[in-house]
Amino acid sequence: MNEPENKEIVRRFVDEVFVRLNAGAVDELVADDFESHSWPSNGNSKTALKAATTRMSDSLSDIRFDVEDLIAEGDRVVARLTASATQTGDFMGMPASNRRYEIGEIHIFRLDGGKIAEHWHEMDAMGLTKQLKGDQP
Repeated sequence: MNEPENKEIVRRFVDEVFVRLNAGAVDELVADDFESHSWPSNGNSKTALKAATTRMSDSLSDIRFDVEDLIAEGDRVVARLTASATQTGDFMGMPASNRRYEIGEIHIFRLDGGKIAEHWHEMDAMGLTKQLKGDQP
């Protein structure tokens, strides 16, 4: 796959998996031997990603991921995003607050054969926590 095609796969992944929380899209867009470097797994990162979509759909509504930058080089794609949602259920150990958050995130994807093979994720966890606890507007 070339860099524009890899960027399109990542754009689709962000929309289908992060925004729409479509666990079925994980099978289509993610390699069977997918490895996440961002969250704990029971040894199967693809299954853990599907479970995360379920947890998020139970916890968040009005989800948005606005792509600010999408940069590709070789088999890597970096996405700088602004993520926002309303917390309507328990999320990351915090009870439902019905507050909306907006944070910056950076995701790095490695693609292989048209599928996402590896993923790294950095986010403003402190900003997220402050907003959901009401410590910051």
